[in-house]
Order: sequence, then C-alpha cells, then structure tokens
Amino acid sequence: MEVLSLLLDGIIACFEPLNLALIFVGVTVGLFIGAMPGLGSVNGVAILLPATFLVPPTSAMIFLAAIYYGAMYGGAISSITLGIPGASTAVATTFDGRPLALKGRADQALVTAAIASFVGGSVANILFTGFAPPLAAVALSFGPPEIFALMLLAFATFVGLGGDDIPKTILSICLGLVLSAVGFDVISGEPRLIFFDITGFMHGINFLVLAIGVYGIGEMLWTINSTRDEITMTDAEITVSRVMAAAKNTLGAWRGTTIGAALGFFVGILPAAGATPGSLMAYGVTKMTAKHPQEYGKGSINGVAAPEAANNSASTGAMLPMVTLGIPGSPTTAVLLGGMVIWGLTPGPRLFTDQPDFVWPLVGSFYVSNLIALVVNLCFIPLFLWMLRMPFTILAPIIFTLSIVGGYAATQDMHDVWLMLIFGLAAFLLRILDYPLAPAVLAIVLGPIAEPTLRQSLLLSDGDPMIFLNRPIAGPITVVALILIFLPALKFGWDRMRQKSA
Repeated sequence: MEVLSLLLDGIIACFEPLNLALIFVGVTVGLFIGAMPGLGSVNGVAILLPATFLVPPTSAMIFLAAIYYGAMYGGAISSITLGIPGASTAVATTFDGRPLALKGRADQALVTAAIASFVGGSVANILFTGFAPPLAAVALSFGPPEIFALMLLAFATFVGLGGDDIPKTILSICLGLVLSAVGFDVISGEPRLIFFDITGFMHGINFLVLAIGVYGIGEMLWTINSTRDEITMTDAEITVSRVMAAAKNTLGAWRGTTIGAALGFFVGILPAAGATPGSLMAYGVTKMTAKHPQEYGKGSINGVAAPEAANNSASTGAMLPMVTLGIPGSPTTAVLLGGMVIWGLTPGPRLFTDQPDFVWPLVGSFYVSNLIALVVNLCFIPLFLWMLRMPFTILAPIIFTLSIVGGYAATQDMHDVWLMLIFGLAAFLLRILDYPLAPAVLAIVLGPIAEPTLRQSLLLSDGDPMIFLNRPIAGPITVVALILIFLPALKFGWDRMRQKSA
C-alpha cells in the first residue's frame, strides 16, 4: 500500500502546471523527433538536455522522459507512412506496417501501433512500479553466457522470419553477421573487414544507416519498380468511424501485443540490450508462434502490434537498471543518467529512499506520458495519412531526401551516405531475387551483442562450450534455442518419412 500511496503522490505531482506542460511539449516534440529518420530518442534527448537546466531537476527529468516516450510512439509513423524507420526501434514495424499502408489500411496500422504502444508501456509501468528492485537484481545476474543464450534464442526465430526458404534465410543471416563484424575487434582491438582499406569502415557500420538504406531507399526503388506506370500511393481516408473500427480490430492483435509487452520489458532491463533487439525479437517470436506465419510481412496487425508494444515496454524497462542500479539499459538512458549526475543525483539502490520526491514523480510521469502520447498520436493520424495522399512522384524525392539527410545526421560522415546508397541498391536487388531482408537486419543488430558475450563466455570457461548448458539461467534458454534451430530439420525429416510410408 505504501508503494501505491507514493505512486499516487507522484502522479499528482505530474499534474502541477509546469510538469503537465512539459509532458505535453515533451511528448509532442518526441513524436516528431521519432518520426524523423536519423534522429530518434537519443538525439532528441541529447539535443534538448541543456534546455532542462532552466527548470528544477524533477521537472527536467519528467520532460526528457516524455520526449523518450513520444519518440518511441513516433518511430512507427514514418515506418508505416513512408517505409522508412524513424528510428532503429521501429525497423520491425516496417515489416507489416508498410504493407498495410500500401493496401489502403494505413489508419489501421497507425491505430494498432498507438494502442499496442500504450498497452506495452502500461504493462511495463506496472512491472516497473511493483517489481523494480527484484527485477533489477535479476538483470544484474545476467552474465555473458546468459546474454549470449538470449541472443541465440533470438537467432532461432530467424528461420520463422525467412519463411520456408531456409538456405536463403541462412545466407541473409550470414550477410548480416559479416556486416556486424566490420570495424575493430572487441577483444584484441585489431581492425577487421576494412574493405579496400577505406578508413570509414574503422568505426563499423552504423545500424541506422543500414536501416534507412534498406527500408528507405530500397523500399522506394522497389515501389517504383513494382508499380512502373502506376506510381501513385494507395488513397488513405480518415474518419472517426474508421478510427473506431481500427481500434476494434486491434483487439485481434492481443497475442502480438502480449508477447511484445512481456518480452520487451525483460529485454529492456538487460544492460546494453535496449528497445531495438526487444522489438525485433518480439516480432520473430510472434511470427514463429502464429497459426498462419505466412501472413507476416504482408500486412498482419499482430506484426505491427508486437514490435510496437515491445519497444515501448523496453523503453520503460531500460529505465529500471538506470534508476535502481545506476546502469543504463539503452543509449538514451545513458544520456538521462548523465543528466541526473549533472543535477547532483546519484542513481542506485538508495535513490528510492534518499530522493523519493524525485523518483516517484518520475515514475508517475511514465503513466501520464504514456496516456498523453496515445491521445496526441491518435489526434495526429489525419496529418500522417495526408502524406499518403501525395502522388508517389512527389513522395519519392521526399523519401530520398529524408533518407540522405537522416543517414548523414546519424554520424555526420559522407562515407555513411555512400554506404547507405549501396545498401539501398543491394536491398532492391535482394528483393528482386526473393531473399528475405529481415534476418540480415536482425543479425546486424544482435551481432555486436552476441559476439563479445560468446567470446567472453568461452574465455571464462577456458573454451568449454558447456558453460552455456550448465548454468541455471543460460542452460534452459540455450536448450530451447537449439530445439527451435533444429526444429525445421526435424520437421523436414518427419515429412519425408510420412511421404515414404504413404
């Protein structure tokens, strides 16, 4: 009861005029920052951090957290309306959100994304409030073997993402893993895969550059090629009745929303994981466990709901280790952690007891920001759909310009702009050859997490791979992952035996 009383006091504090105004402004700004390719929550929070020194620390943190929430909602907007992920956290939303928009159901995709985001955020807020200390302890107990086992489980879902063409899926995964290895070796510090000795490869391949190239330029080229003389976007209409109908249809996406909310929060509390792996893993698990997985990638509302619920849930989850342990769970929370230190606050287990006047208004702002983000997002749907009414001959140059600007803004390096153009052309050619792109994108996200944890684990065990099986947490996860990896082969053998017996 004491926790509920403190939470209520925190929520009441959020309705003070200054804090409420900052939440509204933060959510709205975050919504558009998240929708702009190349920006995302990290850039938005970092850019606006200096402005927060004009207000008290509690109000400043509430403002930055509202931007974080708004950006999580906003990332789906350009993924659905333009086919360009607004941020890396919204890449998985593109897989089904964009096909829905091209079918004239952009309103359904946007409403599903908004509601799933709200549900994911709400579930995460409740878990954050009730189980912060024990969940933080669980996250802290995850060493390299446990994290690698979790990444292996994520790789096991790739087969489902690739449909029935397993060889093409494996090749796509390998391409992604190769690209994720470009740069300096994390253990020895030696440069590797520096193609043609070009120094731009030294810093590795920025994931956002890859995502914008594949799903921005590549999608634009694919649309131009597939429509030829009929280069116009599907008309999109918006009425109150359509929004209400879309909200009702979203009830059918309960499975994807549930998986996304639960898995996203768990992945979010793991240090160095964050919302991007969470959303991609949620999409993979949802598809793999679906009755009709062939519908995914063609406009499934569960395929929109799962990653959107996951990235909002993970964003709250990432705040948990930052507040309770002083360990940022994502790049954005690392910036927030820096702000707290500047304000003279010390994140850690004693923050809840030493600074309750700071912590509980912040936790209360999660609830208020989540609700306001839902309302603001739904109100702006007509504006988002207006973009779809433009002829594609006008929209294509806008997409191209946004892609170039977004790619440059991410690293401010022209090398990455050229790289993005190459990725766009390569993605277009792979789609023509019917190769799945999602496994490659997932591999380049999880590769930088999986490789160092694998090598650290083997160093800990003197090269004994049994470390992944004999640890109490890593063992069960690894077993499940191995079963999922070999399941297609077992299914293939079973089908062959049935054919011979018939």
